[in-house]
Amino acid sequence: MSRLETITTEQATGKTADLFVAVQKKMGMVPNLVRVMGNSPAALESYLQFSGSLAGGVLTAKERELIALTVGEANSCDYCLAAHSALGKMAGLSPDQIRDARSGTAIESKTDSLVKFARKLVTERGHVSDADIATLKSHGYSDGHVAEIVAGVALNIYTNYFNHVAETEVDFPAAESLVG
Repeated sequence: MSRLETITTEQATGKTADLFVAVQKKMGMVPNLVRVMGNSPAALESYLQFSGSLAGGVLTAKERELIALTVGEANSCDYCLAAHSALGKMAGLSPDQIRDARSGTAIESKTDSLVKFARKLVTERGHVSDADIATLKSHGYSDGHVAEIVAGVALNIYTNYFNHVAETEVDFPAAESLVG
């Protein structure tokens, strides 16, 4: 059970209700993360705007999901791992790609550079080297990509930490265990 109230669609009013309608229309459901974040319309709206803005950027849906999986695993966020395992599949990631991103690696060298950079941003709290950025650029990533990778990591740290605080009830199929 969540430590913060999980607002139902019937309970939602004002801006929160409007945001729930928009999420329902887009996703076909209102995930518990959104329902709990709805306790603060400002927090929910900023999350949705941030996420929506990045969806219109240069990173592909697959790349954004790889970042989310990498960050979610680095921060041990069960909610985000479950959600992004499902969303990653919808974006076209294979089970192997999902598992690899969670492990901080990828078979394809360009994707591997992305995942490793995202993981390093988390583990080193943003302190990366010139070589780290050069590696990304050598795989075809631009300064714009780098900016969006940092933004994607920040967005996912926000949701990871939010879920840790709230203990949001997972309403997606649980992510597969990496041990086994």
